[in-house]
Amino acid sequence: MSSNSFAYNEQSGGGEAAELGQEATSTIAPSGAFGLFSSDWKKNEDLKQMLESSKDSAKLDAMKRIVGMIAKGKNASELFPAVVKNVASKNIEIKKLVYVYLVRYAEEQQDLALLSISTFQRALKDPNQLIRASALRVLSSIRVPIIVPIMMLAIKEASADLSPYVRKNAAHAIQKLYSLDPEQKEMLIEVIEKLLKDKSTLVAGSVVMAFEEVCPDRIDLIHRNYRKLCNLLVDVEEWGQVVIIHMLTRYARTQFVSPWREDDGLEDNEKNFYESDDEEKEKNDKKRPYIMDPDHRLLIRNTKPLLQSRNAAVVMAVAQLYWHISPKSEAGIISKSLVRLLRSNREVQYIVLQNIATMSIQRKGMFEPYLKSFYVRSTDPTMIKTLKLEILTNLANEANISTLLREFQTYVKSQDKQFAAATIQTIGRCATSITEVSDTCLNGLVCLLSNRDEIVVAESVVVIKKLLQMQPAQHGEIIKHMAKLLDSITVPVARASILWLIGENCERVPKIAPDVLRKMAKSFTSEDDLVKLQILNLGAKLYLTNSKQTKLLTQYILNLGKYDQNYDIRDRTRFIRQLIVPNEKSGALSKYAKKIFLAQKPAPLLESPFKDRDHFQLGTLSHTLNIKASGYLELSNWPEVAPDPSVRNVEVTESAKDWTPVGKAKKEKPAKKFYSESEEEEEEEEESSDSSSSSSSDSESGSGSESGDTGGSSEGSSEDSSSDPESETGSEAKADRKRNSKTKRKSDSEDEEKKNIKSKASESSSAESSSMEESSSGSESASESDGEPAPRKVTQAKERKPQQERQPPPKDVFLLDLDDFNPVSTPVALPTPALSPSLIADLEGLNLSASSSVINVSTPAFVPTRTHELLHRMRGKGLAAWYCFPRQPCIFGDKMVSVQITLNNTSDRKIENIHIGEQKLPVGMQMHVFHPVASLEPEGSVTVSMGIDFCDSTQAACFQLCTKDDCFNVSIQPPVGELLLPVAMSEKDFKKERGTLTGMNETSVTVIAAPQNFTPSMILQKVVNIANLGPVPSGQDNVHRFAAKTVHSGSLMLVTVELKEGSSAQLIINTEKTLIGSVLLRELKPVLSQG
Repeated sequence: MSSNSFAYNEQSGGGEAAELGQEATSTIAPSGAFGLFSSDWKKNEDLKQMLESSKDSAKLDAMKRIVGMIAKGKNASELFPAVVKNVASKNIEIKKLVYVYLVRYAEEQQDLALLSISTFQRALKDPNQLIRASALRVLSSIRVPIIVPIMMLAIKEASADLSPYVRKNAAHAIQKLYSLDPEQKEMLIEVIEKLLKDKSTLVAGSVVMAFEEVCPDRIDLIHRNYRKLCNLLVDVEEWGQVVIIHMLTRYARTQFVSPWREDDGLEDNEKNFYESDDEEKEKNDKKRPYIMDPDHRLLIRNTKPLLQSRNAAVVMAVAQLYWHISPKSEAGIISKSLVRLLRSNREVQYIVLQNIATMSIQRKGMFEPYLKSFYVRSTDPTMIKTLKLEILTNLANEANISTLLREFQTYVKSQDKQFAAATIQTIGRCATSITEVSDTCLNGLVCLLSNRDEIVVAESVVVIKKLLQMQPAQHGEIIKHMAKLLDSITVPVARASILWLIGENCERVPKIAPDVLRKMAKSFTSEDDLVKLQILNLGAKLYLTNSKQTKLLTQYILNLGKYDQNYDIRDRTRFIRQLIVPNEKSGALSKYAKKIFLAQKPAPLLESPFKDRDHFQLGTLSHTLNIKASGYLELSNWPEVAPDPSVRNVEVTESAKDWTPVGKAKKEKPAKKFYSESEEEEEEEEESSDSSSSSSSDSESGSGSESGDTGGSSEGSSEDSSSDPESETGSEAKADRKRNSKTKRKSDSEDEEKKNIKSKASESSSAESSSMEESSSGSESASESDGEPAPRKVTQAKERKPQQERQPPPKDVFLLDLDDFNPVSTPVALPTPALSPSLIADLEGLNLSASSSVINVSTPAFVPTRTHELLHRMRGKGLAAWYCFPRQPCIFGDKMVSVQITLNNTSDRKIENIHIGEQKLPVGMQMHVFHPVASLEPEGSVTVSMGIDFCDSTQAACFQLCTKDDCFNVSIQPPVGELLLPVAMSEKDFKKERGTLTGMNETSVTVIAAPQNFTPSMILQKVVNIANLGPVPSGQDNVHRFAAKTVHSGSLMLVTVELKEGSSAQLIINTEKTLIGSVLLRELKPVLSQG
């Protein structure tokens, strides 16, 4: 209705409309707004009414419209009072939008925002991580010094939050608080130091950004986290990668020696000729072969994959890192990636070309193979064309100059006059840098003097002037030809250049120079100031060399200049008159006037405008502007001697300490085997008391490690697995020791078999410890009630009996028990006093390994095997290869994913010695290769198995598939669903585990599809096709549950499909591995949506 009235007012334009407008103005906008804006007021009034409504749907609709207004750039600040009332809404969707609005306007409406500060403080403890993070964002957006203590407290609490998303927002708030109150720097540095230790990839980029803003000079904070940041770099979000790479570039320049030293050794050989042998030895000692620091190599190696990033800023950041810190021999790999970015939009092209222009000055060889990529296109904007010209000039050499000059001839004819003028300057620079073509370029520029386009001619004159200045004696004819152009050229710079040339060479053209001065005297008053100055100079030079013909003419010009409007010309006139015209007042300088005016001028250097930019870090704003921008951090020079590298070894040392007692336990405890029966009974009593203390210590360490291991990184899982195996292996080793001491009495051969079993069990225990920590909530409940040692003593005695009774040959146990591979640690399964004795009796003897009933690997559901091409027969010269994931536990290691590779010989000759060659695996990834295939007959096929530990990551495992004659680079990239093993659990256990994986560990999405696609069989088929999940029994028809664990770390992956009314369903994934969970969510959503 409001839009109709607005249209009516606009069309009628009569008195009635004016009255309506005046009425609206008087009643609505007394500040003087026009009646035309009454419709906007009505819209806002409508929004206010909706925000005050009792219905959540109306409030939600109003907030959506308000956020839409903000997105379009409209001012919605007048709605602040109405919006802020809903900050305490119980509807999460409304609350999210309210916080989005408050973040935008909290700084403008500080007084009103302060009234709701108690609400924000309460929201900081909200169960929903998004609300906690939004409340912190709003709080940090209120730029009032009085709430600095509150902000500081909120940041400290948020930095210890269980949700990585909240911790990420805490890192963002640090920068805001620092800009508001720099005096909080020391306290903020403590928070930054804490967040730098965070293992989450979500937090890494944000905390490094805070580090760069608050304390970029505190390099000591980075030492302990350097290797972690290098390893996490691939998994951090794109903008975080840019920040981290720039910071690590500065770090590397302060901590490592220059890798460029090896290139400087050739120039000093001649200097050593006259030196003594001792001095030569000293210098040779200093010039020992350069050995790169392993941490330096780690940074270069881990950033290399990011050259393939889709984000141009990431590629540019890696390129500048390679340019500034890598050996010159390795920097060439960035050229291809930078050339790829030239297919992006013009803004990206501009920045990339600027950086290439700087690089190409120092290292031409990097970009010479891509010369044609810098040819100018007709659709390029002028700024891109000039940068490409700059690069082509830098890359010009004797080999390609003829090709480039032909290209430049085309550019000169361009309709873009600015570009054509830049091309002529480029030709001049090529003539000066490559002497072989200087005459050719000069002749071509002289031909351009007859061009119809005045701008082209003028630019040619300026460039020819510079070229002639280098060799003036040889080109008198060209100067005469240019003097004739004065009648036709009107561009001031060109006219001034011709006059300067004639003045410099006035003795070589004695007949032409006076006549040129005569013509210029006629038009002196109408000339440009630049031309007038050169006319004065020409007159002075002719007065000194040919005063008979030009004395009166020069005096006439000096008189004209004396009364010119421009004070520069008047000053120049007075100076020249006193210098060349002798009189009583003339000083001693008049004797040297000729030497002053006709002195030999140095030839101009035609240099690249990018020559001096290399002292700025590439890819920065300062480099783009060629001036030091605010906040720019300069790169330091390489240190002569590298600082102590041990400062980065702290984490490695700690993990080594954790592992040493485990190794000792494995070596020392098997030695104690010969005990009497009485000693064994005493040990059983001691063991019952030890088990209670070990379980409590396990639970404490598990709960402590859980809060730290939210990032899902390979490094985090490896550290977690090393944090707790001592207590497990202690009880495990005692039980094994007793079994071995009894069986030792039977036969020596059986004793050897028991040793093998024990070594395998001890090896698997270290792998099982990480998943024990992830189920720490269960162990915490156990540790709270361990006050009764008697039931445990009975239980352990009962558990040992079935294990002693059922001992078939160990090899059979190992192979037949594949489905029981379980990364859950043994102490988790020890029954707690909360279990009744009858239940303990029912559970005894069910499993060889005393594992928890929560996580048991089940048989995967049957699905058609999907094959992926590993090597095409054309690329493999007849050898074709495919790979698939059979979805079975890997026999090569419980942390490895089983992969089957089918090799096929499509050629007519026998292929021999097919094997795995060089492996290029990411950090932490491991591969168990297949045995070499001796030969494969024509049309023959063979299937081999291998295992790959992907470290719960979808990164590709790159390696070489080799034959006797060739090697082919191939890669295996696992779908996220193949990184899982199905798990059998009850509905109760599923709900219990899901309850511990809320907050940031939960992701959900709504799926829309036809009702016939949501039948139980269809859902099961679709989910299992995508991921190796096991179905969980459900007591509700509208809820379907699936469970699995990750192969590497054993983290649970819980998937719930909850059917809603109509044609929608809620897909929920709970897991500690949030990255894998989000990828799986993206893959499952389209599959469930389609029919």
